[in-house]
Amino acid sequence: MRTCGRKAVRGKKGPAEPTVRSAEQPGQALNVDLCFVPERHVTPEKLPAVSGSSGRLIVKRLAAEGEAPRWPGQVFAEPELDYADAMLQYVEATRDRLTHSKAERTPTMEEASLWRQAWEGRAERYRVREQRKQEDAAWKAAKAEQRQAVLEHRALSHQERRQQQALWEVKDQAWRKLRGQRQQILRERQQKDEAWHQRNRALKAGLTSEAETRTWIAILVVTDNCTRQCLGLPIFRTGPKLTSQELVVALRAVLPEELAFLISDQGTHFRSTAFAQLAQEAGFIHVPAYRHRPESNGIA
Repeated sequence: MRTCGRKAVRGKKGPAEPTVRSAEQPGQALNVDLCFVPERHVTPEKLPAVSGSSGRLIVKRLAAEGEAPRWPGQVFAEPELDYADAMLQYVEATRDRLTHSKAERTPTMEEASLWRQAWEGRAERYRVREQRKQEDAAWKAAKAEQRQAVLEHRALSHQERRQQQALWEVKDQAWRKLRGQRQQILRERQQKDEAWHQRNRALKAGLTSEAETRTWIAILVVTDNCTRQCLGLPIFRTGPKLTSQELVVALRAVLPEELAFLISDQGTHFRSTAFAQLAQEAGFIHVPAYRHRPESNGIA
């Protein structure tokens, strides 16, 4: 594990040098990280920074002015502690990191405008659907009335039909006109529905970020903390839709028997029930890296 502890250099000014501590034996600790890469990528194109099991863009937090840096990884700068003791203290200090809390993000003005349009569109769509229900009910009543009139007309004798021929032609003409209007209404509905769906697709495209429109592939990087040897690179074409169970199955195949610590970020896949069960069965301690300090898991 690359730690965040620092030591001062006598006679030199400026930031202190980082203290790096590694596992003392092969297989004692693993660094794992779930990375996302686009399925297609033009070489000169600069990719956004994508980190975490959710595949969301993460913006680095800026420290407040005058804030003294303090982080759990400083325990590794204490020379009197061996690797296992330092790791156990780090685990205790970061145990609360396993509890996930969603960070709220303030929407941009453009997003707020698009959401407003979508909400107004749904309200208008509801009004249209209610109106259509009334129109459909009136049409069904008119069809039932016409069907009954036809049955009554057929039940008349030949002489009675001839006597009511002029009246029947007027009624039949009115019915044909009403049916033509109904067909025109259905055609207009189809056009309006298509326009509605196109509008929704445009709004959805406007609310979708560049990272979400890409096709991402997930890669699980598994590295031995002591030897720096890569033990596996399982690839998942499901990308951000990767399930915790899929990740656990792939990880189980490469875990060494002597594993004591497994270091990862705080992505949702590493805080799942399936991953906790794997840690219990394999007998290792899950060490979540401190937020906004990816260097704590820099090996992976």
